[in-house]
Amino acid sequence: MSVVFYLLILLAEVLGTLSGFGSSVFVVPVANFYFDFHDVLGLVALFHLLSNLAKISLFKDGIDKQLFLSVGVPSILFVLVGSILSKYFNPEILKGLLGVLLVTIGMALMLLNNVSFDKRNKKAAFIGGGISGLSAGLLGTGGAIRGLTLNAFNIEKNVFVATSALIDLGVDFSRTLVYAYNGFIQKELLYYVPVFLVISYVGTYVGKIILRRISQKEFKFFSILMIIGIGVLILIRLILKMTDSFNLLHHYF
Repeated sequence: MSVVFYLLILLAEVLGTLSGFGSSVFVVPVANFYFDFHDVLGLVALFHLLSNLAKISLFKDGIDKQLFLSVGVPSILFVLVGSILSKYFNPEILKGLLGVLLVTIGMALMLLNNVSFDKRNKKAAFIGGGISGLSAGLLGTGGAIRGLTLNAFNIEKNVFVATSALIDLGVDFSRTLVYAYNGFIQKELLYYVPVFLVISYVGTYVGKIILRRISQKEFKFFSILMIIGIGVLILIRLILKMTDSFNLLHHYF
């Protein structure tokens, strides 16, 4: 595996820590250049397990147990559903829907930055957690949706990172078991685990140092901006694929 791949994964880990919703949303597109779709699901699940362990160990004082239960439990339940269904759905259509959702809700949070939910709003927490878990199981990444959910509760940045990581740990453990059963985690992928472990801790530590130097307002703005950017990139990639397919059909017909 090229050094470029590992450097990109390290950058993804730093960005995942800074944005607060994990690195999988950045790792998935990078891994897609090197592996097929099902191998990407398995690889990202393994990497994210290690990534979340690193975040929990470095941000453990910020964990919010109430939010973990209200957002995390539905995430863990629905990731099992998404992992099982991942064999049957067209991922490109789902990615398009995810892109639209991220851009729409991200823009709403950006424009209505004074609007927030109370942590006791279990309905909002359940819906956000459930959708993020379903997305994680189907597409290999649900962190951006969970980021939107936690952003809506307007919590402190260290609490955001720690609670998101703990939720993600349960999500990743659940989907890893299903992916292994589905045959998505081949023996060859396990050779990357030691390198991923080092990258997870280094990237998270660098991200933590940077987080100390930015304000709560800057953190929230950066987090929402990253979510919108990811949604836009997903849609651009889908449009380019559709354009290539259209040109191919035009060539033959």
